[in-house]
Amino acid sequence: MKLRKLSALLLAGAMCLSIAACSGGSGSGTPAPADTSAPVASDLKVGVFYYQYSDVYITSVRTNLDAKLNELGVTYQDFDGANSQPTQTDQINTAITDGYNLLIVNIVETASPEAAQSAVDAAKAKDIPIIFFNREVSDDVVNSYEKCAFVGTDAPEAGHLQGKMIGEYLVENWDAVDLNGDGKITYAMMKGQEGNAEAEARTQYGVEDANAVLVEAGKPELEYFMGADAATKYQVDPNGSWSSQAGFDFMSTNLSSYSEANGNMIELVICNNDGMAEGAVSALQSAGYNTGEEGSKSIPVFGVDATDSAKALIKAGQMTATVKQDAVGMAETITALVGNVSGGAGLMDGINADGGYNVDLNEDGSVKVNKIRVPYGIYDANSED
Repeated sequence: MKLRKLSALLLAGAMCLSIAACSGGSGSGTPAPADTSAPVASDLKVGVFYYQYSDVYITSVRTNLDAKLNELGVTYQDFDGANSQPTQTDQINTAITDGYNLLIVNIVETASPEAAQSAVDAAKAKDIPIIFFNREVSDDVVNSYEKCAFVGTDAPEAGHLQGKMIGEYLVENWDAVDLNGDGKITYAMMKGQEGNAEAEARTQYGVEDANAVLVEAGKPELEYFMGADAATKYQVDPNGSWSSQAGFDFMSTNLSSYSEANGNMIELVICNNDGMAEGAVSALQSAGYNTGEEGSKSIPVFGVDATDSAKALIKAGQMTATVKQDAVGMAETITALVGNVSGGAGLMDGINADGGYNVDLNEDGSVKVNKIRVPYGIYDANSED
């Protein structure tokens, strides 16, 4: 997928500032008429609403998106929802009242569609375009308003990539990972949030796909460290924050009962994101593991995001690998949509396969829903930054 089409789109947007209207290619290849009601860059006022600033991956998206919006030359303001949907909803409604005429929303509540639909309804009432990103919203929400879009990922893809990566790593390093030599690998799974599409897919496929690789190689499936009778096969951040603190707390507590001395050491840690993985690594280091020193014992830890701090741990031999969630690509794609609006074009003009974008399509090739998917990738010790 080509995500470096942004410069061309921004140039097109800039050209439109000197004329009354601008058109771009539609999904069918037929030029679309200009949206004369859309604000141009000089009077565009963008509100960017983050679910919480403290999320490490979101910090990376925010840094890149701020830079791209600055390049585009639009007025914008960032808002921290502090992981509170009521707070974010108030911020959105106040911003609309204050004259913001483009909304970019990293929604807090993902377990149900009500919050996202409320934001869409408020934007639609004022004819304001709204772009959701990162945290999936339902197709029904996006389809309820022609000036609504979502920029994110294909949620199952990260789980599939992580599971395959874990399975292949274990096949290659089985004896080293099997600390007690019982021929099985016990794992801990750390989940970021209940009901979140990305968390659900990563939790499921991170194990299922690893097991598929193991079985094909003649190895037994992974065993959950708390046993087959555990009510759930994961530990979930109680605050739904995907936090390093949760990863540290869970792993520290786990190690108090599950250890090499007891013969039941956790031999693999799978995390929904790099924040929780980094917390788990820190707890392991406190117990003498994952120091990166030659000859020291290391428990494989896998995450998702490829944050700078996680990449540093991987390069230092303290964390095993992660799935890259492209913060730069996400920021560029969001800004391409903003560039359309600032140039007076339709929100999704030029955002199609011909333009290098992965858009959700029907079987006949028509656009199913205004959702653009930024692909994942693998990051391990052999990857280049």
